[in-house]
Amino acid sequence: MFTIEKMTEDMRSEVMAMVESFYHSNAVSHVVEREKLEITFSDAVSPDPVLEGHVLKEDDKIVGFGYVTVFYACEVGGRCLMFEEIYLKEEARGKGYGRRYLETVMRSRPDVKRFRLEVTKSNEDAVRLYKKLGFEFLEYNQMVLDR
Repeated sequence: MFTIEKMTEDMRSEVMAMVESFYHSNAVSHVVEREKLEITFSDAVSPDPVLEGHVLKEDDKIVGFGYVTVFYACEVGGRCLMFEEIYLKEEARGKGYGRRYLETVMRSRPDVKRFRLEVTKSNEDAVRLYKKLGFEFLEYNQMVLDR
């Protein structure tokens, strides 16, 4: 049975192992320091609502994780929810869990005007899923300034 639960501190080692796998896959286009990944996990399980962490479970076993955050976008005149990261272990892929996770989060947030995510074009399975759900590429180039 597939379930989604809020991420908690006691899941750190199991989730961080998946985070490491995610960041060493074709889903990510650049290296991110382990320290930043640890900070992200801490933020996802903190009472501060800026980042929400979920674990995806199959028969009470953690098989994936997701991070989401909400922000305002002028071009849609309302709130947007960003799927920051979505990851499923190899043995959980192809079972519809990614679709179910995305659909569950989207249904739970009727206040959100746009759902957004980032994907590398080389992550073809993810691109295929996102397109089936109605996601489209925006033709923006991103610019960043890290502190």
